[in-house]
Amino acid sequence: MTGKNLKSDLMKAKSLKVTFLTLLCIVVSCDEPETTVTDIVHADGSVTRRIEMRNIGEKKFEIHKIQVPFDSTWIVRDSLELGGEKGEDSIWVKRAEKNFAGVEELNKMYAADSGSNKATHRYCEFVRKFRWFNTTYTFGEVIQKQFKHSFPVSEVLNKEELDYFYSPEDAVDKLEKGPDSTKYKALKDTIDRKAGTQFFKSAIADWVSEFTDMTKGRTGSDLSYESLHAREDELLKIVQESQQHFDSLWNSGIITRQFIGESNVEKFRKEADSSLNIVSNRLFVNFNNYSVRIVMPGKLIGTNGRLDSLKNLCWPVKSDYFLTQDYKMWAESKETNLWAWIVTGVFLLFVAAGLIFRSIKRG
Repeated sequence: MTGKNLKSDLMKAKSLKVTFLTLLCIVVSCDEPETTVTDIVHADGSVTRRIEMRNIGEKKFEIHKIQVPFDSTWIVRDSLELGGEKGEDSIWVKRAEKNFAGVEELNKMYAADSGSNKATHRYCEFVRKFRWFNTTYTFGEVIQKQFKHSFPVSEVLNKEELDYFYSPEDAVDKLEKGPDSTKYKALKDTIDRKAGTQFFKSAIADWVSEFTDMTKGRTGSDLSYESLHAREDELLKIVQESQQHFDSLWNSGIITRQFIGESNVEKFRKEADSSLNIVSNRLFVNFNNYSVRIVMPGKLIGTNGRLDSLKNLCWPVKSDYFLTQDYKMWAESKETNLWAWIVTGVFLLFVAAGLIFRSIKRG
C-alpha cells in the first residue's frame, strides 16, 4: 500500500477515532499468522527463544507475513491441529526454538530481519546485578518509536486509560461485552480521541521537520523550521477541518497554500508531497501484531506485563503502542544466593565463637 493511498484512506475517514484506530487495525491485520514469542531467560544471560505460529486453513507460512525472524539454524517442527468451537478448523502450527548465548545474538538477528516487521527497530536488554544475598536479573525488549518528533500518548492518558490502551484485545473485548459495556465503550472512545490527536500532532511535527530539511537553504525565514514549528497547531486545525476531502484539497494545493503561502505552493510541491509520503509510511508502518511472553530465573519482583489465563507473563505487541514513544516490555526477578547466606552464617558463628573465647579467657 503506497503512502498516497494511505493518505487518501486516512483523510476520508469520518472522525479521528475511525481514522487512526480502525484503519490501523485494518492495515496491520493482513492475514498474518497468530504468533507468540516466548523468551526463557537464564541466569547466565543466555536466552532460549521459542516461536509458535498458527495459520488457519493454510500450511504455508510466507516470509513477508512472519512477525519475528528465524532461519534454518533453529529447531523447527510443523504440525496440524483442529480448532474452532466444534473442532472444524484445520490449524497449521509451526514451532521454532533456538538457544542464544546472550541478547547480543538476539539483536543481530533483529538487525538482519527480512520479515513483515523489518521496518521496526527492536532490541533486547539484559542486566544482572550481584547483591551478595541476592542476584537480580532484568530482561526487556524494546521497540523504538516511529515518529522522530513525537507527542507521546502517555502524556494525555491517565493511569486507567493507559492500562486500557495497553490491554490485550481479548481482555478489551470481554469488558466491552460485559455488564459494564457502556462504561468501557465510552472509555475506549476517549482513548481513541486523545490518542488520535497525538498521532496527528506527531505526524505534523515530522512533516514540518522533513519538509524544512528538504528545502533548507532555498527558502526565506517564513519557511524555516523554527517558523513552521511554531505554527504546527495551525496546520493541525487545517488538517482536521479538511479531513473528509483532504486528498483533493492537498493535490490541488489548497492546504499547502494556507500553510506555506501562495508563492511557495508550486515551487515546493515535490518536497511537500515527499515529506507527506515519508510521514505516511511512519504512521502506517508495515507491522503485523504478535504476543510476547517472558520467563525469568528465580522469583518475579517487577514487570509491566500481565498474567494471562495460564499465569504466563505476557504483552500484546501492536503498532499503535510504539508510534509516539518507545514500547518496552520488561521483567525483573531475583534469586537467593544460598552460598552467601552460608558463608555469612559461618563467619558470624566464627566471630561469635571468638568473642566468647576471648570473654572466657579474660575471666
